[in-house]
This record gives sequence, structure tokens and C-alpha cells, in this order.
Amino acid sequence: MKIYNSAEEALDCVQTGQTIMVGGFGLVGGPLTLIDTLVELEVKDLTIISNNLGEQGKGLGKLLEQKKVKKAIGSYFTGNRDVGDAFQRGEIEIELLPQGTLAESIRAGGAGIAGYYTKTSYGTNLSKGKETKTFADGEYVLEEALKADVAIIRAHQADTLGNLVYYKTARNFNPLMATAAKTVIVEVDEIVEVGELKSDEIVTPHLFVDRVILAKKILTKEGVIEHG
Repeated sequence: MKIYNSAEEALDCVQTGQTIMVGGFGLVGGPLTLIDTLVELEVKDLTIISNNLGEQGKGLGKLLEQKKVKKAIGSYFTGNRDVGDAFQRGEIEIELLPQGTLAESIRAGGAGIAGYYTKTSYGTNLSKGKETKTFADGEYVLEEALKADVAIIRAHQADTLGNLVYYKTARNFNPLMATAAKTVIVEVDEIVEVGELKSDEIVTPHLFVDRVILAKKILTKEGVIEHG
């Protein structure tokens, strides 16, 4: 059975030292219920792969405040100044990737591709220490695929098998991350019976999904509110 009664039960597989992918762009499309529960777990030294680390005191920003993040891999950390402060104090490692490179590296991890060459970042500080190669149209940088022990993501609807439908731009990195982790945990606004989702609307097939919970927190114009 893929439907879990609580975030606590769904996250019982998370352990100290693991690599965790977290969906979302800012707070939009972020699994806020799962993140807040992750903050309460007795785990540390986590490597977080996510576009950003939330905002100050919000989303993954809470996890950072708890000093549970050892390393962050992402593309947009300036939305939370606590990230820069923690980096300057030597409390966290940062691996900065161009946003398209981040997305492609996750996709490659899910597709079983070990690495790929891209022109993006060639000649910049982001390419330092990375292998480069000359092709017919110029210089390229070798980027390695990204994979995780656990992915926690957000979708709009799931059926009881775990097929997923997303809501507009809240989709962002979530479908990619669902393919690139050993265990995929999803929070959704609604769980429906098999057959209620239109087959051509399903983005993530159930074979990628391990655990599903109902979201208890949603993002509105007024901020994050309790739900359900």
C-alpha cells in the first residue's frame, strides 16, 4: 500500500548522512508538509539537492536553521541570505549549478546516464576542476548526473496506485526528481481512486512512486497555511 497516514510514517526511511532531493522553486511546488516533518527528525549531515534552500525560516530554510544540512546542491541560494551566512561560517558546503544544468543532471540520473557535456559554465568559476572537451562547435564541460537516496516532492493529485498529476508551474523539478531517487515520497492535495485521473494528464507513472501522503500545509498569497 503506497498511501501513508502521516508524514512521520512516510519519512521513517530517512537517515543521517543521506542525499535527499527536494522539489520546489522557492516555496512553490515544495513539499512543505514533508519538509516541516523532516526538520523534526533526529537526522543530520544531509546533502540536499534542490533549486534553493527555501526562505529565511520557511521551507528548507528551517532545516538549515537546525544545522542539519551538510551540503547543498542547487542553482538559486540568494533568496535565503542564511545560506550565504552559513557558508561564510564554514557550516555548509555549496555546489552551485546553472539552473538548466541542475535539471539536466537530475534527468540524467533518472535516465541512467552517468554524465554529459554542456557548453554552460565553460570559462567561468563554475567549471573549475571539471573536465572539459573540445567538440566541433566549441568547448564543453563534463557534468555528472545527480541521484539521491530519497526524493520528497509535491504533486496536485495522486491515485491510490501512485500515479501523479501536477498543478501548473508547481510542477517544476518534481517529476525529474521522481525518477532519480531510490525512494520517492510525495505529498498531494488530493488522493483519488484508480481510473479517476485521465491517462493523458498523468506525468509521473506510479512505478516511480513509493509513498504518498495528503498535504497538511499549502502555499497561498497570504503565506503557508494549515490545510485539511
